[in-house]
Amino acid sequence: MKLTKDNYVKLAEKAILDLKGRKDKRGRDIKIVTTSKIRNLLAMAADIYNEVINSQSEVLSEEIKGQINYMKIRFVYESGREATVKNLVEQADILTHIDEIGDSREQYILFNRYMEALVAYRKFYVEHDE
Repeated sequence: MKLTKDNYVKLAEKAILDLKGRKDKRGRDIKIVTTSKIRNLLAMAADIYNEVINSQSEVLSEEIKGQINYMKIRFVYESGREATVKNLVEQADILTHIDEIGDSREQYILFNRYMEALVAYRKFYVEHDE
């Protein structure tokens, strides 16, 4: 489902709640991504967000689109390094949402807000990091 101003908060909350409720084959809780790890992902998105906000054009520049593609690769890499990150990326459908940005300034702003919502709900619903 494409991110919109109306749904990105609900989608973020659902993704975190679904991750929090996961169990392994023995019925034990599966670890959820740590706050610091998810904040690192947000930091990547925030660096680009600052450039997007400062741009007055509704169409993203080739340079910014290149940065978005690199961010996507970094998300894939981090997913390969750690299962909890992969679970988040898959459950929150982050790679699809990155692809949906295309060259739209508005869609990138929504994506960044979605990432912020994921961080917020992670902090709200998961009491502590191990």
